[in-house]
Amino acid sequence: MTSGRKILGASRRGLLRGGLAIGGLALGPRAAFAQAGAHVHGHMPETGLTSLPVVPAMDQPLVEPETRRSANGVLSTSLRCAYAYRNIGGERLYLRSYEGGLAPTLRMKPGETLKIRLVNDLPPNRDRAPANPSLPHQFNNTNFHFHGAHCSPSGIADNVMRSMAPGRTYDIEITLPEDHTRGTYWYHPHHHGAADVQVASGMVGAIVVEGDFADVPEIVRARERIMLLTQVVHDPFRMIEDFGTLFSETATRFLAINGQRRPVIDMRPGEVQRWRLVGSQYQDNMFLELDRHQLNVIAYDGIQLGAMQSMKQLLMSPGQRADVLVQAGGPGTYELNALPYDQGHASPTGPLARVVVAGEPMPMKLPAALPKPPLETIGDSEITGRRTLVFGATSPAVDASGQWQEFTFTVDGKTFDPARIDQRVRLGAVEEWTIRNTHAHDDHIFHIHTNPFQVMEIGGRPVADRTWRDSVVVPRPAAGGSTVIRTRFLDYTGVFMMHCHMMNHEELGMMQAVEVYKD
Repeated sequence: MTSGRKILGASRRGLLRGGLAIGGLALGPRAAFAQAGAHVHGHMPETGLTSLPVVPAMDQPLVEPETRRSANGVLSTSLRCAYAYRNIGGERLYLRSYEGGLAPTLRMKPGETLKIRLVNDLPPNRDRAPANPSLPHQFNNTNFHFHGAHCSPSGIADNVMRSMAPGRTYDIEITLPEDHTRGTYWYHPHHHGAADVQVASGMVGAIVVEGDFADVPEIVRARERIMLLTQVVHDPFRMIEDFGTLFSETATRFLAINGQRRPVIDMRPGEVQRWRLVGSQYQDNMFLELDRHQLNVIAYDGIQLGAMQSMKQLLMSPGQRADVLVQAGGPGTYELNALPYDQGHASPTGPLARVVVAGEPMPMKLPAALPKPPLETIGDSEITGRRTLVFGATSPAVDASGQWQEFTFTVDGKTFDPARIDQRVRLGAVEEWTIRNTHAHDDHIFHIHTNPFQVMEIGGRPVADRTWRDSVVVPRPAAGGSTVIRTRFLDYTGVFMMHCHMMNHEELGMMQAVEVYKD
């Protein structure tokens, strides 16, 4: 996907040099919070659309989402979808949102039920559904996806085939099994045709399934920070009303954490914090580095690791999560940056946050060891079947002059059709899938609903620790061109999605329906 590179590249480089590759402070009406009986964060005063306060564009303390918790085995709440004004990076934007801006973090436990009354207060759609479903359309239809959850994909549960039209209210009820993995998950819309526009608008929120590392005191004592990584994009009218606003590789104007431009993360010398990083960006990777600090990963995609991975740089692709322990160094200011990264095109770069270390020392320790991970490795003898999927794309002969309507993104040579089942798998099967990427220009991000998977190979190279994930990079041909995964299809029958989590690609057809059936 290289549309617009020559035209927009120079202006984007100028923006980056000017320090705009960052995000901004989320503000907006909070009526739905009050209706739900929720507490509004102290840094988020109620505001009217005509009386927004003047807010500095950067260097404000990190604002974390309001938390809504389960009680007596149920997390019962509401979510309102509506337009709202948001001050982001010094720009006053008018965007589709959850709860008027920064969506709440939902916290629950395995075995509990999430009940949501979703109110779609977006205006009526201005267009009809197209004959080709893999064209962006009807941006005000929505639904709800619990990304990464092992739960039913049917009925009113995590069913992304539902269509929630404007002006109506819908009930969602998702029950997690008692043995569900504990960790960091997230939620977002998944209505085909509208999901990309809505995620790019910031309709994203975190879900924490509580109880991981409960026997590791060094982790239990660490202060938790929720950090939703996003790309900020808008048209000249400060809105997102056309798919072309999103499609160009150079469309991103700046990056954000929790809807803020370069917020300040406070720490004390020696303090250990747990950062729950959510890759809720709509399209591109973020390659993270914290100046003069290590990033100590303890979990990926909501699934505990058996050993801490200490690294200088961390790749966060769309859809992925990483739980990271950060131990503060001496007093001072340290930059958290998104570094240059080649994903076939250049990922957006720039400062994401400043970590300010000050105050009395807080001597803390990183864990010496982690407990055994929750999921058993899939051995060769367990495999009951193998299949190969091919991610591909078609583009105009001269990519840089092409418009988005000239591109298609496919799986096995076909664009998505909601009336077609592409893969049928028997309940209880254990399969190895090879995902090949024949698209010369871009890496892709493989994501599948309902069941996590073990990553066996990336780009022809074995993955030593066979990490469990729900989203993984499939490199372009020049970088190896394939990824191999193994997964168990357990507990749930029904129809769910497999797709590229680079949302531009999903929206233009790179998705398939998977049906798990029982004999």
